[in-house]
Amino acid sequence: MDIPDDLIALERAAEEQRARLAGLDGDEYDQQFQAWREAAQAVQAAIADHATATGQSRYALEMAVKRAVRRSQEDPAG
Repeated sequence: MDIPDDLIALERAAEEQRARLAGLDGDEYDQQFQAWREAAQAVQAAIADHATATGQSRYALEMAVKRAVRRSQEDPAG
C-alpha cells in the first residue's frame, strides 16, 4: 500500500504529542492531552479523507500508517 508522506508525518506528530504525556499531571497533563487529542483527530481526518479519495479501506490505511511509523521508530536508519 502506498502511504503518503503527509499521513506518516501527521501520525508521527501525534505519537510525539502522546509521548509527552509521560510524567505529567494536573493542568500540564490536561493541556498536553488536549494537544495529543487534536493531533490524533487531525490524523484520523486525513486518513479518512485519503481513504475516501482513493477508495481504500480507512481501517487498512490507518493500520498501514501506524505500522510505517512504528517501523521507522524501531529502525531510525530505514
